[in-house]
Amino acid sequence: VSSDTILVVCQLSGGNDGLNTVVPYADKGYYTLRPTIGIPEDKVLKINEAIGFHPALKGLAEQYQKGRVAVVQNVGYPQPNRSHFKSMDIWQSASPDSKLKYGWLGRHFDQQMAHGQLNPVVALGLSTEKPLALHGHDASIPCFASLSDVQQMVGDPDTEKMLRQIQGDDAMMGSSTAVVQQASKTALDAMSILNKQLANVKPAQEYGKDAFGQGFKQISQLIMGSPATRVVYFSAGGFDTHARQAATHEKLLGTFGDAVNAFMKEMDAAGKADKVVVLVFSEFGRRSAENASMGTDHGAAAPVFVIGKSVKGGVYGPNPDLSNLNDGDLRFKIDFREVYAATLDHWMGGDSEIVLGQKFTPLGVFG
Repeated sequence: VSSDTILVVCQLSGGNDGLNTVVPYADKGYYTLRPTIGIPEDKVLKINEAIGFHPALKGLAEQYQKGRVAVVQNVGYPQPNRSHFKSMDIWQSASPDSKLKYGWLGRHFDQQMAHGQLNPVVALGLSTEKPLALHGHDASIPCFASLSDVQQMVGDPDTEKMLRQIQGDDAMMGSSTAVVQQASKTALDAMSILNKQLANVKPAQEYGKDAFGQGFKQISQLIMGSPATRVVYFSAGGFDTHARQAATHEKLLGTFGDAVNAFMKEMDAAGKADKVVVLVFSEFGRRSAENASMGTDHGAAAPVFVIGKSVKGGVYGPNPDLSNLNDGDLRFKIDFREVYAATLDHWMGGDSEIVLGQKFTPLGVFG
């Protein structure tokens, strides 16, 4: 693993409907379970003789054709939890039994700190609140709502000086105040670095004005302008489609696929395509059967995407078995920690056994 690989984590918040994202069009049971919201076979962007992408995912399908998308089927964990908050915590901590503290990426960077202090911009979150995934015991990872916020806050030297003065004297090492001070200092240091580096970075691709378009536009700016950044964490919501799912889901998947496609083309043009991987997940899938409101309720297993020039594209895991459901939900076949183990061991140069607290066989999505 080279030391300059970059991981982008893209979180689809709300519980993305996996069966209408990667559609098992050849399974008659799919249309029995979804008489009104099932995607017609002639509309599906076919991957093989059994499954295909939702028709709105043209951008993702284009990357798949290039061999750059690993579609990992039936991903989940034992005893699935249907609460948004609990299940998201499980994915972000990588700890279904809640035994591990902090987030999986936070723990990875805690390990990296054993080799010395982290660069303030080594990992960044694009969100208003720091996701649990980025919480570490020692590692302090800053989050910003947007890059324009960074420029507004430290673009004026007087404002930056004031923000640093507010910190006051250094608190006692190990105290909760010291932890807060360190987080604030890291954030200010990161903003100061980014403000200088990103001033002249202008993405060449066209990105949509939607959450995914703006998110991936900023991620491309970060990667092109901040050479020390190794992880960017980004989330977009709206996937909790309990009612009238079809139109909402189509729009979300369309903007997601287009943004990823533009981003990958941006990385190609910048000469970074072989250094960047995008990991896409949601906290759970939806029920296999549609509900009475032409939507779907909280479910369990769903597909995960690993996207990049260095990824071995294709389909991993068996297709959903709609004749053998667990209380109406898809049974998971691949533990999400197998995907994390591959990412940590074969992409980020980490040690998944330490970070995940036990040994998982890394899924073979990398060469």
